[in-house]
Amino acid sequence: MDKTLATAAEAVAGIGDGATVMIGGFGGSGAPIELIHALIDRFLETGSPKNLTVINNNAGNGRIGIAAMIDAGMVKKMICSFPRSSDPRAFSDAYLAGKVELELVPQGTLAERIRAAGAGIPAFYTPTGYGTELAEGKVIAQFDGRPYVQERWLKADFALIKAHFGDIHGNLTYNKAARNFNPIMCMAAARTVVQVSQIVPLGGVDPEEVITPGIFVDGLVEIANPQQEEVLIRSGAIYV
Repeated sequence: MDKTLATAAEAVAGIGDGATVMIGGFGGSGAPIELIHALIDRFLETGSPKNLTVINNNAGNGRIGIAAMIDAGMVKKMICSFPRSSDPRAFSDAYLAGKVELELVPQGTLAERIRAAGAGIPAFYTPTGYGTELAEGKVIAQFDGRPYVQERWLKADFALIKAHFGDIHGNLTYNKAARNFNPIMCMAAARTVVQVSQIVPLGGVDPEEVITPGIFVDGLVEIANPQQEEVLIRSGAIYV
């Protein structure tokens, strides 16, 4: 099945109001800037999608990418580990104004909640967060004399992903550290769309090098020269 899409706009067309959206990346590494900006373009043109819950390692930097989504008023809630990073003005301003909610999740727990969803595991136990505000209201259990916090899986309606190469069936490879959260997010979302630097014919990705099998991918679009978040921030870019 050929899963290629013509444009980034087509890739994000199915995302509606109130959706939960996972966005790959660790800072700028592996961040699907073009897909994010295509989603912002649609919002600016139509007023939709809005009231989104966004899951990412951080809450955006500068005035591009996720930060631009927050500036545009698209985001109702952020689920992340690092709401304050190199330039957190967009999130900080919105949060202090009461315009966006925050669910703070330790980074390892965030990764495992996403991975658990992809593996069909509804809950797991971790010692991380025990005795802190993050554990309030959660189930606590003892294992070998040590308290553990129950954490639930974390699913999404959509995942926006950046990969390096992809074949027409959606089998993906990643560029070094750009792997980060992207593979597990592919597995945890009901629908996954991917921007890749190059789409290759079937067989163009060595099976031994496939990181995300195409069964977890619903569509992919070629962005030959993707923008890098850090470069845009250093240039002072503002998307909205």
